[in-house]
Amino acid sequence: AVSFALAVLPALLFWFWSDGLVGLFLDGARPGNQATMDLAVSLLAVAALFQFADATQVTALGALRGLKDTRGPMLIAVGGYWGLGLPGAALFGIYLNFGGQAIWIGLAMGLFVVSVLLVWRFRVQSRRATQSA
Repeated sequence: AVSFALAVLPALLFWFWSDGLVGLFLDGARPGNQATMDLAVSLLAVAALFQFADATQVTALGALRGLKDTRGPMLIAVGGYWGLGLPGAALFGIYLNFGGQAIWIGLAMGLFVVSVLLVWRFRVQSRRATQSA
């Protein structure tokens, strides 16, 4: 819950100040940069949502390591990233031709699934650890 709450600040920054962030790297006054800036702003909108799943999965993964559980989380991550995220990104972004934003949405979809499964696994594993103690 704490890591999820801490993800709010960067997510809000990406969501509401995306033009300013992109402007730190690209000069908006140059005519050739506008298309790139528009694309970068649209990708930051996806990155804003990505923050929540990433913060949650990193915390759950660390907590599971504390319980000496590494094999299960690795399999969850491999399945979520390679089995769902990458094929989803390829399907939406390349085969259905929805573009770069859809590629990131596909990857975020895999990350969200991994984060939910890791939190679920932590609940199960911590319950087992407390019952056997």
